[in-house]
Amino acid sequence: MSKFSTVTLAILLATSPAAALGANGTMNIADAPEATKAQGLLSLDKAVELALASDDPYLLQPGEMAASFEARAVADAQLADPKMRMSFANWPTRNFSYTQEPMTQLKLGVSQAFPKGDTLKLKRAKRQDQASGERFKYELRVRNVVLDTRLTWLELQYNLQASRKVSESRQAVAELIEVIQAIYATGRQTTQDVLRAELELSLLDDRLVELDRQAEVQRAKLARRIGSIAYTNMLPDSLPALKHPSDLTVVIDTLVQHPAAKIFSTKIDIADRDVSIAGEQYKPGYAVSVDYGARGSDRADFASVGVTMDVPLFTGKRQDKQLQAAKKVRQASRLSRDTVLLDLRKKLQVFRADWERLKERVSLYQTVVLARAKDTTQATLSSYQSGVSDFPELIRSRLGELDAELKLLRLQTNRLKAQSQLLFLEGEDDA
Repeated sequence: MSKFSTVTLAILLATSPAAALGANGTMNIADAPEATKAQGLLSLDKAVELALASDDPYLLQPGEMAASFEARAVADAQLADPKMRMSFANWPTRNFSYTQEPMTQLKLGVSQAFPKGDTLKLKRAKRQDQASGERFKYELRVRNVVLDTRLTWLELQYNLQASRKVSESRQAVAELIEVIQAIYATGRQTTQDVLRAELELSLLDDRLVELDRQAEVQRAKLARRIGSIAYTNMLPDSLPALKHPSDLTVVIDTLVQHPAAKIFSTKIDIADRDVSIAGEQYKPGYAVSVDYGARGSDRADFASVGVTMDVPLFTGKRQDKQLQAAKKVRQASRLSRDTVLLDLRKKLQVFRADWERLKERVSLYQTVVLARAKDTTQATLSSYQSGVSDFPELIRSRLGELDAELKLLRLQTNRLKAQSQLLFLEGEDDA
């Protein structure tokens, strides 16, 4: 191999593809085209802010339902409309005379029904509990939007950074192919070496296509939350900083305050109201009526007052069953809340373990694996220059370094995803 070829190979393989990048191996914004820089950066915090400020029907719907229940709470607490009656009583059919018979009357009446016990008060409280449930549903949806936006943004950033790394490795391999082809023309390189290099180049092209496809998928998901800005703004080079999760035992104790659990706590409160309403059905309801009968021929008019009352004597198949059903619903709601709490605790423990172990793996790749991959590339280059190793081994070592860089990026992204899940479970005052 000529001195020129040896030097060219050394430059191509010894120079890290991250040399033209920032410290994290991604494109620096200063190197971006002017048109792109003018569009600005879409940080993770900015994406979350835009998602929460959007007119997303997913976020607006619980508020409308809460307002509906609050309006119904007022309506359900009112007495039923009074009823009016008008009748012609004891009217003679022979001549239809109003003054012939002393009992002939033109009767007017009004009645008002009163429900059993505190039914109205309890119905109002039930509607207010339903409104509270909708507000907790809104809090849960806010957390879901924040989590979904973060996970999508992080995955998009990974795809973009990985695409840049693969693009730079592809460029290095393409330049290497030119060198090998020049050497092959002199007869000092085999066809197999050239074909192997071209195969690796094609595989890198396939990686790029797949990463670009995944990036477009993530942009579409992000656009669902923040609109077209997901397509027009660049993402920052550096990984974002998220709030550090609280201690595991502290978060476990507060899971009962998670909106997902509060929704079912509200359902228990609603079921309690239904149990109380069912209990009120053992009490008599009543209605008061007032009638006035006008008679002709200077006869005295009649006035009547009456009370109609329920007599709940046979309760075995009605009131007893209604109360039993209400209690069963309440118990089912309690079991549902317990299930939610168990699921939340399981997720907390899983994502906490994931987050802590990923920290160890990230550290291992940063301090050991990536350094050894780079050393292997340099050693393979020296061996190839000395004629000890072959060209395929040289390519494998270079691509092994790329795989290590991509793996580190994946681990860092996955750890941030696990951290986002922990913050979803813990909650954030500023979210």
